[in-house]
Amino acid sequence: MALKSAVIVSAVRTPLGSFGGSLAGMTAPQLGSVAIRAALERAGVAGGDVDECFMGNVLQAGQGQAPARQAALGAGLSNKVPCTTVNKVCASGMKAAMFAAQSVMLGHQKCIVAGGFESMSNVPYYLPKQRQGLRMGHGEVVDGLIYDGLWDPYDNHHMGNAGEHCARTRSISREDQDEFAVSSYHRASEAHAKGYFKDEIVPVSIPQRRGDPKVVSADEEVDKFNESKFRALRPAFQKDGTITAGNASKINDGAAALVVMAEDEALARGLNPVARIVSFADAAMAPIDFTIAPASAVQRALARANLSVKDISFWETNEAFSVVALANSQILGISNDIVNVHGGAVALGHPIGCSGARIITTLINVLRTHGGQYGVASICNGGGGASAIVIEKM
Repeated sequence: MALKSAVIVSAVRTPLGSFGGSLAGMTAPQLGSVAIRAALERAGVAGGDVDECFMGNVLQAGQGQAPARQAALGAGLSNKVPCTTVNKVCASGMKAAMFAAQSVMLGHQKCIVAGGFESMSNVPYYLPKQRQGLRMGHGEVVDGLIYDGLWDPYDNHHMGNAGEHCARTRSISREDQDEFAVSSYHRASEAHAKGYFKDEIVPVSIPQRRGDPKVVSADEEVDKFNESKFRALRPAFQKDGTITAGNASKINDGAAALVVMAEDEALARGLNPVARIVSFADAAMAPIDFTIAPASAVQRALARANLSVKDISFWETNEAFSVVALANSQILGISNDIVNVHGGAVALGHPIGCSGARIITTLINVLRTHGGQYGVASICNGGGGASAIVIEKM
């Protein structure tokens, strides 16, 4: 059986809010609803025409049952649409898009919504061992954000320590990372100033107790950059380390959504796809080496597409830490001049369940804005994994 061609008919994202910032008043599924609704509107697809929904979400505690279902119904999808919440840590949003593409390619579905959402501002604290009660002695309060999102349970340390391991083994200095981070901020600021994000970002309207709703239409982190203070930041994870709060990704809220369809179905409906999903792949290695797993996923995806590194016009490598982007560019032999040209997670933010879909959305925008045929987006995830996807501009 010949596989069908899977295309992306629309791809949008919300602005990315700072931790405890402009979007903190909305739940993660509510942010997901905003992105899904906008993606459908821009695609020209009615909620009743969607066959299935896959949405990434990592920090699910306290959100209620089936976060993806909440987001889908909140966006106006039919009660008959099956919904699945995907948790592949930081790669969740990309894996959701990959599930959608697989289903479309196999002919199981014709029109799928995929993406991801996260509200890191609203993750609750946990009270371990309280179910049966503490008989005597001190109790413990655990930060769910760190425990379920940022902590490596295999080596029992913060994931930033794996970043330090990468910096040492790949000989990437603090100065290298700082320069990359500064560039990420400058690129993101320029992209906002030149209006490059206007077709990518959908504003979020937040109801207020009094007066008109507050409208958030730009990424919040970018304007917080202070280069003079940035250079003086102390290492965040190890005393003599190289990773700081400045050259690492930020903690954020946001959502992204894509409408994925069979190409023949999209054209039959008179729709205009923006990109073709050429191939995709996952990879995995030891948990401490998750930082360099994207290069392996990229190599697999390129092989499946029968393409080489030289065929790719632009790259989106998620900046979990600056060292991640630097290390994977080093392994793949690509210039940082064509990596994250509109800035990355260091400057824009990293709402973990959203980011995989966010970088696909940004990559489509980059190809449309600057030209080029093929682009690759890749993202590492805790546990030693990574995902990568190859897209072609249409």
